[in-house]
Amino acid sequence: MAQGTVQVTHTGTSRWRRRTGEYASLTAALEAAADGDVLTVAPGTYRENLVIARAVTLRGPEGSVGSVRIAPVDGVPLTLRASAVVQDLHVEGQDSAAPALLVEEGAPDLADLRIVTRSAAGIEVRGAARPTVRRCTVDNPAGVGIAVLDGAGGVFEECEIVSAGQSGVSVRDGAHPRLERCRVHHASGAGLSVTGEGSGLEAVGCEIYEIKGSGIQVSARAAAHLTECTVHRTSADGVTLDTDAVLTLADCDIHDIPENAVDLRSRSVLTLTRSTVRRFGRNGLSVWDPGTRVDANQCEIHDSTGDYPAVWVSDGATVILDSCRVHDVPDALFVLDRGSRADVVDSDLTQVRNTAVSVSDGATAQLDDCRIREASTGAWFRDHGSGGTLNNCTIDAVQTGVIVTKGADPTIERCTVTSPAEAGFYVSAEGRGTFHSCRVTGSEGYGFHVMDGCRTTLTRCRTERCARGGYEFAEGGAHGDASATGPVVEDCTSDESGLRSATPPPPPVLTATQSAPGLLGAVPAPRAVDPVAAEAPAEPARTSAAVLGELDALVGLDSVKREVRALTDMIEVGRRRQLAGLKAASVRRHLVFTGSPGTGKTTVARLYGEILASLGVLERGHLVEVSRVDLVGEHIGSTAIRTQEAFERARGGVLFVDEAYALSPEDSGRDFGREAIDTLVKLMEDHRDAVVVIVAGYTHEMERFLTVNPGVASRFSRTIRFSDYEPGELLRIVEQQTEEHEYSLAAGTGEALLKYFTELPKGPAFGNGRTARQTFESMVERHAGRVAQLAETSTDDLTLLFPEDLPELP
Repeated sequence: MAQGTVQVTHTGTSRWRRRTGEYASLTAALEAAADGDVLTVAPGTYRENLVIARAVTLRGPEGSVGSVRIAPVDGVPLTLRASAVVQDLHVEGQDSAAPALLVEEGAPDLADLRIVTRSAAGIEVRGAARPTVRRCTVDNPAGVGIAVLDGAGGVFEECEIVSAGQSGVSVRDGAHPRLERCRVHHASGAGLSVTGEGSGLEAVGCEIYEIKGSGIQVSARAAAHLTECTVHRTSADGVTLDTDAVLTLADCDIHDIPENAVDLRSRSVLTLTRSTVRRFGRNGLSVWDPGTRVDANQCEIHDSTGDYPAVWVSDGATVILDSCRVHDVPDALFVLDRGSRADVVDSDLTQVRNTAVSVSDGATAQLDDCRIREASTGAWFRDHGSGGTLNNCTIDAVQTGVIVTKGADPTIERCTVTSPAEAGFYVSAEGRGTFHSCRVTGSEGYGFHVMDGCRTTLTRCRTERCARGGYEFAEGGAHGDASATGPVVEDCTSDESGLRSATPPPPPVLTATQSAPGLLGAVPAPRAVDPVAAEAPAEPARTSAAVLGELDALVGLDSVKREVRALTDMIEVGRRRQLAGLKAASVRRHLVFTGSPGTGKTTVARLYGEILASLGVLERGHLVEVSRVDLVGEHIGSTAIRTQEAFERARGGVLFVDEAYALSPEDSGRDFGREAIDTLVKLMEDHRDAVVVIVAGYTHEMERFLTVNPGVASRFSRTIRFSDYEPGELLRIVEQQTEEHEYSLAAGTGEALLKYFTELPKGPAFGNGRTARQTFESMVERHAGRVAQLAETSTDDLTLLFPEDLPELP
C-alpha cells in the first residue's frame, strides 16, 4: 500500500484559525501541527520515524482499523515526548536495538494500537513518562513486550502481549506501572518481570499463560501487588521471588505449573490472600533461606501432579498458613533445617498420600486448631533438634497419627486421633515428646506405642476402643520417675483395665530406622476379609533342592552355581548345628553380583531368595528389584524415605539394587545418592536378619563403587562374577527357547547360529542371554514373514527355523 496524505485539523482558540490542511508526509504534518490539533492519517504505509513533541491527536481513518502502517526501515518508528493522543495505528519495527514505540515524556493516551515488530521492545516507557495505554496489542518474538524503566509509570488497560522473545512485561530501575485486565502469553522469558530497588508493579484482573520462563518474576528488592490475576501453563515456576523481593497476591489463581507453583529465596516475602495454587509438578510453595517468609491466609493448595510436598520450607525460612486448605497431595508440609519454621492455624490438611506434616533437621512446626484427615501419617517429627507444638488438633483416618523418632522432642497438647490403622501416637529410636491431654479413639492397633529408650512424657491422656491396647511400652513398662530412661506416665486413663507392657508374643516392633508397613505408604482402603481366600491353603514353598535344580538347569554360569551352592551348604550346616545345640558360624548373606547385562544376575537373585526361604532364613524369599531412580529423590529428605520404602517392600526377601554404582557417581558433588547408600547401610545393620541385599552392576564400576564406599563393602560377604556367555552357551539358550515355543532348528541352523554368535560384535550394547532371546524372536518374525507367503503349509513349514531366518549381523 502506498503512502497516503495526512489531514491536519487546526483547532486554535479563534474561529478564523480553525482550518484544515493536507500534507504529503506524517513528518511534515507533525511539524505544522500545534497543541490540540488533530491529524487524521489516510490508509497507507509510512516509512517514517515519527517524533510527537506536541499535545496533538494522531489517528487513523474511522472504520478502517489497521489500514495505517508506520514501518520505517530502522530506528524507532514512533516516539512520544508530549501528552498526545494516538489511536488506530499499526506500528512495525525492525531494529533489534531500539523499541517500536518509545514514550519518553508526558502522559500520552494510546489506544487501539497494534505493534508487530522484531525490536528490543514493543513498547518502552522511560523517565517521567506516564502514558495511558488501552486495548493495544504487542507481537514481538525478538524482544520484550512492554518495558517500563528509569522511574517511569503509566496505566495499561486491556492490553495483550501475544508473543515476546524475552519477558512479556519488564519493569526495572525504579519504574512502577499498573496493569488492568491485560493478557500476557507466549513469552520466552518471564511473563511479568520486576527487578531492582524501587521498582514496583500493580496488576488487577490479568492473565499470564503459555510462558517458557516463570509466570511472574520479582527480584532484587523490587515489589509487586497482584489482585484477581491468573498464572497458568508456564514451562518454569509459576511465581519466582529472589533477593529481598516483596509480592502480594490477592484472589489469584496459579495452576497447571510443571515446576514449583511459587518459589521464594534470599529474604523474599510473599503475602498470599484468598488465592488458589493447584495442579503443580513440584512444590506448591517452595520457601528457602533465612529471612524468606510466606504469609498465606484463606488459601487453597491442592491437586499436585508430582511426587513432592505441597509446601516446602528449608534453610531457615518461615511459612504461616492461616485458615488454609491443603489437599490431594503426596505430602502436605515439609519443614527442614535449623531455623526453619512453619506456623499453621485453623487449617485443613486432607487426602495426603504420605505425610501431612514432616519436621526434620532441627526445624520447628506449630499447629493450632488444625484438622488432618486421610493421610498415611498425620505428623512426623523425625530427628534430634526437631520439634514444635501441636495444639488442639484433630487427626482422623490415618495410618499413624503422630510419629516421633531419633531424639525429636515436640509438645502435643489436647490433640485427638480417631480411627488410626496402626497407632495414634508412635515414639521410637530414642524419640522424646510431651503428650498432654491427648486422646486416641478407635485405633486398629495401639493408642500410644512407645519403644525402649524413649523418654516420653504422657499426662492426662486417654485411649478408647483400641484393638491391640491403649498403651504399649517396651520391656519395663511405664513409670513416674522423670530421671529414668523410659516413658513417664501420669494420670492417663483407658477403657482397658490398665496400662500394658510388652508381653509375648511380641507385636511387630519398629527400630531406629524401620517403618511399620503403611507408615510411608498410601492411605489404606477399608479392610475386608475374603473368607474363601482366608481358608485357602498357601501354595507350598519349593525345597532348596528343587530351587537348586532350577539353578543347575540354567545355561552356563558354572562358577556362579558353585558360589551359590557353597553359600547354601554353609547356611544349611549352620542351621543343623543350631538344632544340635552347637555354635553356628556367622554367614553374611548379602552379595555383590558383577558382570555385563543379560548374564542372569536377576534370575539368580530370585532363586537365591527362594533358597533362603526354603531354609527358613528368610520369611518369604521374594525379590524386589530397584535402581537409582527408585531410591534417590530430588529434594532433601525424600531419598531416605524412598530407600526405607524399598527396604520395607523387600522385608522377608531380597532387595536387588541394579546398577548400584550409579548411587555413587564419580562426579557426585552434592548428589543425593550418598544419602541412599548411608540409609541402606544403616537399615542392613539394624535389620540384618530381615532382608538380604544384593548390589549388582558392571564389574569395573562395581569395583570402584566398593572402593569408594568401604562401609558398603564391609557389609557384603562375597562378590560373585557373572561371565559373558560363550557362543556355544548362546546357542543352547536359543535351543531352549526353540523347544519351549514348539519350534525346531532345521539342519545347518545350529551351525549358522554358532557362527553368527561368534562373529557378533561384543561391544557395550551386547546383551548376552538377552541377545540370544532377541535373536530367537527375530528368527520367529522372519520365519512368519516367509511362511505367510505360502498358499499351503505343513507342520515342518510351521515349525522349522532355517539359516535364512537369522537376522543380519549389525
